Amino acid sequence: MARRVLLGFADSLAALESAWSLEAHGFEVVAFTRQGIRPPLALRKSVTVVDVTPPEEDAEACVRDLADVIGRFEPVAVLPLDDQAVWVCSRTKDLAPIAGPVGEAARFALDKSEQFAAARDAGFAVPVEGDKGPWMVKPTLAVVEADGRLQRPTGTIARTPDEVEAAKARIAGPVVVQRAVTGVGEGVFGIATEGGVEAWSAHRRIRMMNPRGSGSSACRSIPVSEPLRVATERLIGGLGWRGLFMVEVLRDDAGTPWFMEVNGRPWGSMALAVGRGLHYPAWAVELALDPGFRPPIPEDSPHRIYRHLGREIVHLAAVMRGAKGSDAGRWPGRLETLRAMRPRRGDRWYNWRRGEARVLLRDAWATVASQLKG
Repeated sequence: MARRVLLGFADSLAALESAWSLEAHGFEVVAFTRQGIRPPLALRKSVTVVDVTPPEEDAEACVRDLADVIGRFEPVAVLPLDDQAVWVCSRTKDLAPIAGPVGEAARFALDKSEQFAAARDAGFAVPVEGDKGPWMVKPTLAVVEADGRLQRPTGTIARTPDEVEAAKARIAGPVVVQRAVTGVGEGVFGIATEGGVEAWSAHRRIRMMNPRGSGSSACRSIPVSEPLRVATERLIGGLGWRGLFMVEVLRDDAGTPWFMEVNGRPWGSMALAVGRGLHYPAWAVELALDPGFRPPIPEDSPHRIYRHLGREIVHLAAVMRGAKGSDAGRWPGRLETLRAMRPRRGDRWYNWRRGEARVLLRDAWATVASQLKG
């Protein structure tokens, strides 16, 4: 009899790959989604998708709905897929094992000020405010409960002190002000067990969905550099962390990796890890069920390039539209972009499985449509 795992939110970027990883390891998947949203995951017949109240409308009602879903389906574990889910799931930790951060670990996963302090102690380079701009003004908390609703405030670039103050006022909550750092995004991944950090991997962005700065539309796997491995081991070990994690850095032109954040839940490029045989979602559930679990790391894990169809379309559209003002000098060239985006032998795609073409196309359409709406 298949063991049942509840995951969500089902419209998260990592939902499809996480569900496939779980199914490949013999788990039955039930996914919770916000009422009114039909995610691409709902097209997979083997997955049951259930509605909950959107936490952005009523956070406590969402927690109650999730508790009802746990009682109805009796999952062996719950896997939170995004920051809102971490917040909600940590409040149901007494009802089922959570394959993600709870308690102090959940607070750390959602609080950048705690992350910056711990990263600095671990030896990471962490941007400071400094006297000269531009500055990145970002919320301290990944999610905030206000008036009974869960909000996800966003940061912005400020080029003058007045713009810094205006950005603080818009965020309307605790903020962090840092010197803006430019570079190429990298991620370091692993799963922390009783034996320490295992199943190391890393990626580097090739393109971003929005050339101004956003999540990647294409990325490649890379070896984990020794300095990053050492600093990450200090950081994760010092926290007593258990489960999967991602440490995001921005590597500047001088080669310095600047610490950005820690994620304690599945990340957007999960396709790249799973495609290499690194099944972090399934391993996180196994670890939640058995504290002595050790991941079966594949002997051969070749490096790959993965691309997200919908995000690549958005990137191409942005480049073709062109840029004005401060963006114009660093905007990618049209011809250069067309050449770089040609399909190449060995390229692979997020959210693609043989026989699941409609899932890929629905995911691509949902991505493009959300950007058009925005």
